[in-house]
Amino acid sequence: QVQLVESGGGLVQAGGSLRLNCAASRRTFSAYTMGWFRQVPGKEREFVALISKDTGGTAYADSVKGRFTMSKDNAKNTVYLQMNSLKPEDTAIYYCAARSGGYYSYPSGYAYWGQGTQVTVSS
Repeated sequence: QVQLVESGGGLVQAGGSLRLNCAASRRTFSAYTMGWFRQVPGKEREFVALISKDTGGTAYADSVKGRFTMSKDNAKNTVYLQMNSLKPEDTAIYYCAARSGGYYSYPSGYAYWGQGTQVTVSS
């Protein structure tokens, strides 16, 4: 069982930055692929970024590529999502997730989820 807790969301103006944190209940990063997803009310949850357990490499949705960076700190059991040049369309609830398999960018493949953190970008 993996418990995930997100933090770091908030209100920011367009063009600003935020860093989201996801703390895990155990040292799971070597055994799990970690992902960030986001959801707007009335829409499906969508992929944002992941770190693969197999390669340690990262992958990003086209909409955030070049602006968002995902990283991890194994010593702190934490993954991060650094979000720069934020746009109003980035407004959503952001979720951290974990899966025991490898690279996969669809929410259905992730068994463990945090409670989410709200990110609001004003224009």
